[in-house]
Amino acid sequence: MDGISLTSLMILLAIGVGTYMLFAIYSGLQIDPREPPAAQSKIPYFGHVIGIMRSKFNYYVNLSHKTLHPILTIILPGTKMYVVNSLDLVQAIQKQPKTLAFPPIEAKFANTICGVSPEAHKILLTNANGDEGDWGLSMESYAAMRAALAPGAGLDKMNRVMIQNIAGSLDGLIPAGSGSVNINLSHWLRDIITLATTNSVYGPQNPFKDREVQDSFWQFESQMMSILVGILPSIFASKGLAARARVSKAFEDYLKTGGYKEGSLLMKNRYETSVKNGVPIEDIARYEVGGAIAILVNTAPAAFWLVLFLYSDPELLEEIRKEIWAVVKTSDEESGEANEVYRLDITNLKTNCPLLLSSYQESLRHRSMGTSVREVVKDTVLDGKWLLKKDCMIQMPSRIIHMDPHIWGSDVEEFNPRRFMKDQKRVRSTAFRAFGGGTTLCPGRHFATNEVLAVVSMFVMRFDIAPVVGKWSLPTTDKTNVAAVLMEPDDDIEVRVEARKGFDGRWAFGLRDSEEIFAIVDEDLTDHDRQD
Repeated sequence: MDGISLTSLMILLAIGVGTYMLFAIYSGLQIDPREPPAAQSKIPYFGHVIGIMRSKFNYYVNLSHKTLHPILTIILPGTKMYVVNSLDLVQAIQKQPKTLAFPPIEAKFANTICGVSPEAHKILLTNANGDEGDWGLSMESYAAMRAALAPGAGLDKMNRVMIQNIAGSLDGLIPAGSGSVNINLSHWLRDIITLATTNSVYGPQNPFKDREVQDSFWQFESQMMSILVGILPSIFASKGLAARARVSKAFEDYLKTGGYKEGSLLMKNRYETSVKNGVPIEDIARYEVGGAIAILVNTAPAAFWLVLFLYSDPELLEEIRKEIWAVVKTSDEESGEANEVYRLDITNLKTNCPLLLSSYQESLRHRSMGTSVREVVKDTVLDGKWLLKKDCMIQMPSRIIHMDPHIWGSDVEEFNPRRFMKDQKRVRSTAFRAFGGGTTLCPGRHFATNEVLAVVSMFVMRFDIAPVVGKWSLPTTDKTNVAAVLMEPDDDIEVRVEARKGFDGRWAFGLRDSEEIFAIVDEDLTDHDRQD
């Protein structure tokens, strides 16, 4: 998926090796004795770059297995960064959000990813870290998102639109008069989740209703890392840049015609915050491309892996179906077109389906590869031991924590659907890092969880599926975009879908007004939850 081939990268590195070496030598990249120890590589300065390009999300895990140190320094061409291997240090870093900060990194990369004007970028950089108070585009935007996505009326409205769209997509999955249909599972899930999510966020004038906009967004996403790396993007990511321009133009038209007025509270809050801070409308549209990345790129893979884990284990699938069936309500349909309506209330899933929820969390743990990042704003001594130098980047890969046998046990590499159930051996709740943590904890986690469990719960109740070719197996993920948070399958799985016998009546979702949440991260847990 990455637009830069390894061969092309090596050619570019070879051309610039002399310049980079001189720059590195004279940029003060020697390790201070108080800094974390350097991770060794066979090729000075470039060994880690090559390793990351080859092994991607597993590179940091491999490094962590070769050392007993809780934090390492990695020397890169012209810079250095720190990679954290210890959950205790991750938590220590999260407690220093002003000196070990995320907003400065977000502000710097937003210009590259979204392609905004210098004027808009300057606005975003203004008080980006909140050193002068909770004002400015960066600080106010995050607060506006948290407010819109917190449990309450705004989130309930988004959820209702989402589940209506999901139900409609499932109703139309098998063509009338046909007993079955073949689909490419990952692609199909991405399509229905993309439309359901964007309809819930952007409202009736949703730009993603145009198939060209959808396709352009995913083409841009596939080359996002090439754009971010910035090595001749006009050559190596030209299609991605053109696709981004098409999506931002669609958002510009949407904003200029007032489409946001019928959108969600999230969309209204983002727009109003940008206008308040003087962002030109063309740049609001460009920033919204970044907003679309946040709401779209991880939900479909999460649903894909959960579906795959459930259907590839018939005994687990049967247990999950019994658990969901216990909260399904049936009623006669007044129209007389069918004898019964099966109603699945999402609120009931939250409190009555512990195996489903545990399976979801475990699929995220098993397939997660996201990295929390911070910038060292000033020289800082971490945990009383490690000197972190100003302007260096900190990386906290979730996969290092999620694949640590000292935390999760000897079966850490296996998918254990009961791992997160309360009757199992308790693991520190802070060790689950699928949604990040601290001040940058994903504000959309409640909506994303509702969406994944809505799709999966109704899908497993209504349909039987099997691979068209061969048996169930986990696809390889070597081509996963290095910027992704969840692994992506290298190859899709074509499956044959049939309606379950005895469950082919009318199905509908329900959603009661409730502030009940899926408490799956430490920040959502109460003291009572932690003691159970």
